Parts: sequence; C-alpha cells; structure tokens
Amino acid sequence: MNIRVLPSNLINQIAAGEVIERPASVLKELVENAIDAGAHKIEVTLTGGGKNILTVVDDGAGMSPEELNLAVERHATSKLPDDDLFQINFLGFRGEALPSIGSVARLTIVSRKKGAAEGAKISVEGGVKSAVEPAAIGGGTRIEVRDLFYTTPARLKFLKADAAEAAQCVDMLQRIALANPGVAFYLYSDGKKKLALNVCTGELPEARRKRIADVLGAEFKENSVPITAQNEFCDISGFVSVPTYHKANSLSEFLFVNNRPVRDKLILGAIKGAYQDMMVSGRYPVCAIFIRVNPRYVDVNVHPTKAEVRFYDNGAVRGLLVGAIRNALSAGAQHSADTGGLENLLLRQMTEETARLQALHRQTTEFSVHDSEPEFARHNPFGAAKSSRGAVLPEFSEWQNRCSVRVADEPTAETLANVGELGLAKAQFHNTYIIAQTEDSIVIVDQHAAHERITMERMKQSMAKHERLPSQLLLIPEVVELTLAERENLLEYADTFASLGLSIEAFGTTAVLVRETPALLGDTDVQNLIKDLAEQISEWGSAYALTDKIHHICATIACHGSVRAGRALNIEEMNRLLRDMEQTEHSGQCNHGRPTYVKVRICDIEKLFERK
Repeated sequence: MNIRVLPSNLINQIAAGEVIERPASVLKELVENAIDAGAHKIEVTLTGGGKNILTVVDDGAGMSPEELNLAVERHATSKLPDDDLFQINFLGFRGEALPSIGSVARLTIVSRKKGAAEGAKISVEGGVKSAVEPAAIGGGTRIEVRDLFYTTPARLKFLKADAAEAAQCVDMLQRIALANPGVAFYLYSDGKKKLALNVCTGELPEARRKRIADVLGAEFKENSVPITAQNEFCDISGFVSVPTYHKANSLSEFLFVNNRPVRDKLILGAIKGAYQDMMVSGRYPVCAIFIRVNPRYVDVNVHPTKAEVRFYDNGAVRGLLVGAIRNALSAGAQHSADTGGLENLLLRQMTEETARLQALHRQTTEFSVHDSEPEFARHNPFGAAKSSRGAVLPEFSEWQNRCSVRVADEPTAETLANVGELGLAKAQFHNTYIIAQTEDSIVIVDQHAAHERITMERMKQSMAKHERLPSQLLLIPEVVELTLAERENLLEYADTFASLGLSIEAFGTTAVLVRETPALLGDTDVQNLIKDLAEQISEWGSAYALTDKIHHICATIACHGSVRAGRALNIEEMNRLLRDMEQTEHSGQCNHGRPTYVKVRICDIEKLFERK
C-alpha cells in the first residue's frame, strides 16, 4: 500500500473529530471567536438541540470579504500576530474551528467589518466552500450551522436527545459567561428563552460577583467565601462554597485559566485536597475559580479542544490554590451552610413527621379519650404505666427521651460576658442537641459533631508544632485481635500514633497491645477505635499521601473521643462547647463534612406564624 497525502476535506473531518464532539462544542468555538472579536452581545439560537440548526449572532468587529474567504481555510487565524505560541492572548489560535465545522455540516457566515459599506457571505458544505458574495447585515457576524454531522452520520448515533444536547449548550454558554461579565449572553432553544445574562457593569471583581450570582444563584452567594492569592507569575481569585454546601458531582466546579474554561486534573485535584477532611466523601464543592497566569508559564496548546492546560510549575500553582481555598475556609471557619432557613428545614421532614404525629394521636386517643382517670395519675414511676382500659403505656424514661427538653440552669456572669456569635446555650434536648439563642436567630448544635471537629483541630495543631499529645496510661493494657495484614498495616504507623498519644505494640501473632490512649479521648472504646483504624489504613493502600493518612487517623481518633450523642450536659459545658466552636477553624462542619449546627432566623419563624 502506497503512502499518499489525504485530501483536504478528509483532513478537516479528522480534525473535526477532535474539536467538534457535539453541538455544545460548536457553540464553544463560535462564541469564543465572537469574544475574541470584541463582541458585547452574543445571541445563540438552537433548533433540535443544535443538531438541526445552531446560530450565533454577535456585534463584534466583523470580517472583510478577503478575511471571510481565509477564515474557512485550515490554520488561518488572526490571533497569533507574532507567531509565538508562548504569548497567546486570545481564546482561539489554532485556526481549526470553522473549517472543521464546515467539513461536517452546512456552514454559512455573514459578516460586516466595522466601517465597511456592506457585508459579505460565504458558505461551506461538506468541506466545499462557495465564492464570497455581498450580503445585507447591520454589523458584526452571523454564523449558521445546519445539519451537524450530516457527512459523518455515525457521529449522530452518539448524540443524546434534543433536550439533553440543549442543556449541554446552556451549560457551556454559562461557563463562558462566568469569565466574561462584560458581555451579554442570550440563548433560545426551539423558540423558548433558556438563558438571559445581561452585561454586568462595574470593576471586574464586582462585575464578576454579579455574574456569578446570576449563573450560580443566590443560594451559592450566601454559602460561599471569596478566595484570593498571588505569586510572581500567577494570580488566583474567585469564590468557593463552604464545606457543608456541596453537590453530587464536580460539574459545578467552574474553572478558568486566563478566562478560558478548563477541566484540568491538576486544578481538580488541588480543590479536592483543599477540602480534605472537611467534606462528605463522594460530594463536591461548588466553586468559580479564575487563574490568571503569565502566558509564558502556561501551555494551552495541549489538546485541540483547549480544555486542558500544562503549567510551567505545577507544584507552585497547586500549592497556591490549596492555600487560597484553605485560608478562605478558615476565615469563614464557623460558617455552616444556610440553604433556605426554617421553611426548607421543616419541608424536608414534613411527610415523615405528619405520619408520626397521626400515629401518636391515634395511640393517645385509644387510652385517654374515654378514661375518667387523669392521664398523669396513670403513670407508674416504678415500671410500665397502664390506662384504666388496661393499655400498657411506655415507661416514663422512654417518654422523657422522646419528648422532654432539658432546660439549662441560669448562666454565670462570666458565661454571659463571653457570649459570641453562636449565642447563649438555653437547653439540651434528646441529650444530643444544644439550643442556643442569638439576637436574631435560634442555633441548633449537634454536640458530638461539634466536639469532634474541635478535638481534631487540636490534634492537628499539636502535630504541626511537633508536640506529643498528652496520653493516659491504661490500668490494664488492652489486647485487640486483628488479621495479620491489618496488624502489619497498623504497626507501620506506630510512630504517628505515638505522637497522637496512642501507644500500640505487637502482641502475639495477630494482635496488638494498647498501653496508652490520648487524654483528649477520656473513657473510650479502645477495641472499636483500633479496629476502625486498622480497617481504614488497610483500605487506603499506597495511593494516599502520608498527610492524607494522618488527617484520616486524626479524624477517626477524634470521632471516638468526642462528646457522644446521648450525654447530658450542664449549662457551663454547653456554653464552653459553643465558645470552643467560635475559636476553632472549620467548626461549621464535622470531620466527615456534615454541618455541626443549623441557624434558624427569627424572621423565618415569624413568617410561619404569619406575624410578618
């Protein structure tokens, strides 16, 4: 078989396979070209999810007839004036988009250069272009793409339903819009308006904040914190969600490098590392992160889609981003997600609680409605109570656990003087949750989750100072039986455990002997603690970094040593826990990423009672 040069239309179709994957890919390329042309308004129209017709209209600089003729040629571009791939200041630069689209669809471009007397038009069908001819257009450029993939029908089989493809187009336009708040974006699908983002005025930080609120919603605005960091060649800014506000996938992580939307593994890994030990496993933060890098320190010519980048110094960028996120989360350390106040809180449980109350009502009616004996007289403090009809009632202690609220004693003057933003403890109910009161809210605190985070942060601080945590010597050393593999994995970290106040050593063939436990833990279940640690370390394998493993070890020890649910606390203990939370980083969520408290605003309660 002889070697030959492929025909140009086949070359363009091959290139289109890399650049044009679906209608959203076409939209991305055309909209980025419009932004590079200086457009301030971009309007997208879809028919059939963009598979039948996709039109992009902009008010940019436009093209002359000569430029229009060159624009559909392969590797023709105006965006590399110095022929320097290390000084790219535009979103596009490869000169592949238009010829690739024209090779797999029916492409029509009408454009008028600013100051020109008339516009011009050119068409490309299946890679064959027409002559340029005069056309009427007020200004800017109008590009219409019909019958996408009609020359490569096999590609059509991989596309999804029209609604799904339209949703992908909306998502792509939103990503581009986040990085360009000074441009208005509109998208219509089958005659219906799907997206309308007006120009955001003001300085870039303020305009960007407005656009983020428009795209990600007010809920994200309320549950996010700003980030900022810079070094000699890189500048990072944006917003990240608090750890208790998260999603089921990473699609809500909007990442930009030099205003270019990317899905870079390095950046995604840095975000995951920054939220380590603060977010529920399998959940992802919501964020909009903008990285501005000197073009000479980043290579955007990694893939034709330009969705991946390569940094000159990966470690410096990763460290800067992790530090920026961690610092921002520390600044909002006590912030727990607020997702709509009391109304949402009640709605989530309304069906279940209604059923329970109806069942309780039926039960109490059965034994009390027709009884002449007063309800309180039928309770037997020494055992199960009986009604006059012989129905056996729950023991009093069971009723107390279900229904009673333990009201605290009056606080001391010292306690009142130190009240912080989490307010003053008022009561404990179910021996698990603390009720606190602030000037405008009621705060409900999960005592175990809160103390778990406080304990872990103290451990991390001591380790950072290379201090050995105080330990307590067991009167009788505890022997814990494990598998041989679990024991060997556990003993590998014996020195780390020792620095945390947990002393273990080999005992027999498969067991370990525990002589000391961290003093922070108090009276804890040593057997379960050691077994949990052994199982987790065995599961990690060698893929985890040492610091990640140490954080997980701290989290497990902290969980076993924290105030347990079901423990009664007095007023001073409750307030001490609240004050410790106010002084502890990341105390808005426990070590597993769950919220440690919920704040219910008084104004929300008043709405429920129609007081406002």
